[in-house]
Amino acid sequence: MKPLHFFTLLLSALLLFSSCMRESRSVTHAFPEIVPMKDRNSAIGSGEEQAYMEETYAKLADQIRSNPQSLKPRIQMAQFYMVEARATGEHGYYYPAALGMIESVMKLNPDQERKFEAMLLKSSVLLSLHQFAEARSIAEEAISLNGSNSLIYGALVDANVELGNYSKAVEMADKMNAIRPDLRSYSRVSYLREIYGEVDASVEAMKLAVAAALPGSEEAAWCRLTLGKLHETYGNLSEAEQEYRQILSERADYPFAIAALAEIEHKKGNNDHAEELLKKACDIIPEVSFYHQLANLYKESGRTAEAEKTTKEILEMLADDEQHGHKMGLEYARVHLDLTGDYAQALKYAMEEYKTRPDNIDVNKTLAAVYLKTGDVAKAGEHAAKALITRSRNPEALCLAGLAQQKSGNTSEGMRLLKSSIKADPYQQHCLADEARALVAM
Repeated sequence: MKPLHFFTLLLSALLLFSSCMRESRSVTHAFPEIVPMKDRNSAIGSGEEQAYMEETYAKLADQIRSNPQSLKPRIQMAQFYMVEARATGEHGYYYPAALGMIESVMKLNPDQERKFEAMLLKSSVLLSLHQFAEARSIAEEAISLNGSNSLIYGALVDANVELGNYSKAVEMADKMNAIRPDLRSYSRVSYLREIYGEVDASVEAMKLAVAAALPGSEEAAWCRLTLGKLHETYGNLSEAEQEYRQILSERADYPFAIAALAEIEHKKGNNDHAEELLKKACDIIPEVSFYHQLANLYKESGRTAEAEKTTKEILEMLADDEQHGHKMGLEYARVHLDLTGDYAQALKYAMEEYKTRPDNIDVNKTLAAVYLKTGDVAKAGEHAAKALITRSRNPEALCLAGLAQQKSGNTSEGMRLLKSSIKADPYQQHCLADEARALVAM
């Protein structure tokens, strides 16, 4: 599970507006930075939540138009766009809108407080766009304006994790926790503990994050989803399923929980139900990972035409995201690795990521898998070792390292790693899992 960029979920500023009259969403040419709110899918959140968001948007837009020099409503509108990007999956629409609104704040010569808020928001948007080095740079500049805000350390945790600077991420997480121990800091502690192989401690920290969240909120759902994914990653399907179902009891039709349940059904061999759930999730928001799951399902069941059609849709979605500033190199690599079988393209995209973040675990896992598929065992072993540098117990990373060792002639060490991997998670679904299971079963 990726680190949680929780600042994109904040509604604290928006909650100042408990009620207001709706107004037209039309935008005058005098305020091009006010990007219209898109209609939400009715399945996203409750009717009350949707009405509240529409009313909040209208109020903020009216405040910006009536007082163009006021910075607070502009900052709140940028927050609003970020929340809607997460909730609706319309990243290519709302993240550029958020950046545009943040830029409008900076052009108005903000004081130190508002400049800090704008920079914190910008760092969060850049993280969501996978512009990790830029996000870190902005956050480091912002911290000179306010070193006592916990959220800026959260941004630095996320940026350093993605860049593979794990010891620095731990340092930033410690500072974040010292300032404000809450669901945002607990979730980051959880993620870092998992990276360092402390799985039980990671689960406990994530449980604290869940307990600190407001039941039924989007951030509570995301925390519980992350807890479920932790259980699932380490083979505890029943605990994972319980968490996903609890999400849906609190927040009906939460698409990420629906897709997560689909993966559980897939691992159980209930592919028809998995397909049904994935299609439901895809109908709610256009999330690339849902389509990737669906294409994998089609491919595994021999439905080649449907797999190819869905893969084409995924590539079009990735291209659209890139056009709007979202760096998707690792996602392209995984599509070619898992779905198209074009390992040359997979290697090209993965190496582009490696050039900018050579110590990132996910990048190295992807490269290890690509090299195993192309028969370059030495390179596979090199990257598999880097994926385990933090003593991670991630089953997929152990599997890749085991295959690399086994294929290079170190059969004893290779089998040890493979057995450890399959014992930790016998339900692995990545592109080399079947080969690993077959070797362990021999």
